[in-house]
Amino acid sequence: MNDTKRLTEGALMTGLYLLLLLVIIFMPGPVGSILLLILPVPFVFYSYRYGWKPGVLMFIGSLIFTLLFATVFSLPITLLAGFGGLALGGAMYAKRSSYETLAIGSVGFSIGLLAIFLLTQLFLGVNWMEELRNSMNQAFSTLESLFSGMMQGEEVQQDIDDFRELIDFIPDIVPSVLAMAGVFMAFISQWATYKLINRIENQSMRFPDFKNFKLPTSVLWYYFVAMILNYVTMDGNDLIYLAAVNVFILTGTLIVLQGFSFVFFYAWKKKWSKAIPILVVVFSILLPQIVMYLVRIIGIIDIGFPMRERVEEKKE
Repeated sequence: MNDTKRLTEGALMTGLYLLLLLVIIFMPGPVGSILLLILPVPFVFYSYRYGWKPGVLMFIGSLIFTLLFATVFSLPITLLAGFGGLALGGAMYAKRSSYETLAIGSVGFSIGLLAIFLLTQLFLGVNWMEELRNSMNQAFSTLESLFSGMMQGEEVQQDIDDFRELIDFIPDIVPSVLAMAGVFMAFISQWATYKLINRIENQSMRFPDFKNFKLPTSVLWYYFVAMILNYVTMDGNDLIYLAAVNVFILTGTLIVLQGFSFVFFYAWKKKWSKAIPILVVVFSILLPQIVMYLVRIIGIIDIGFPMRERVEEKKE
């Protein structure tokens, strides 16, 4: 009976996935973009119910049906949804916490994105790094010719040179971009699956409040080691340089999130208006060199020292 139910539900989730995939293919635009973010949900839900091993069978079946009923170019989408969905669903099946599930799912989606990156380069001959560099150089050349005709001077030339350096630097941080995209996709898929589970199983699964977000102390070590290596290998192009730059960006982003979390926690403890921490986030985006720098320092202190415990003690 259980095997029959599992097979029936697996067929239902596979059919739902294919339906969503076909809608995305034949309805590009805003609708397709939104559905693309929830495309992994059938994999997540099925793996959550029965574990990652039955989920793998569903994944294989989805790959076969994708080749039969969709196009070969949609195969990378199924790879991405499958890797990420299995990672999220397997973590939920193992009763991991929400943030642990998010971390595992982020790794799954990052692997899926990396697989697409490598497979398209291997079988389709698409060099994404070179394509990205050429596209940005063409756009920059157009802007350079435009601004050179309108404005002249040393300051304008300095801005142009700085922008050129930024363009040369962007391909180096592609791994960080893929990882951040993986985190975003994992968060949306996990949130959507929580809504589905709550509706079907009458549960109350959700993310804990952001003010309770806490990173392990090891993140600080990764951050400082990457920062040192980043300065030592600043002019290099080897593997150590690429690893240092991307780890530094990723851990720095996580530390900023930790800083925002403490701001929300402190505002909650002091019973301030909810608008205050939201304004901090807004001004951090508008003035990153000032406000976000301070938020990062707060995040470092919050991870390394028991700031929240001291706030709790003062409150008492």
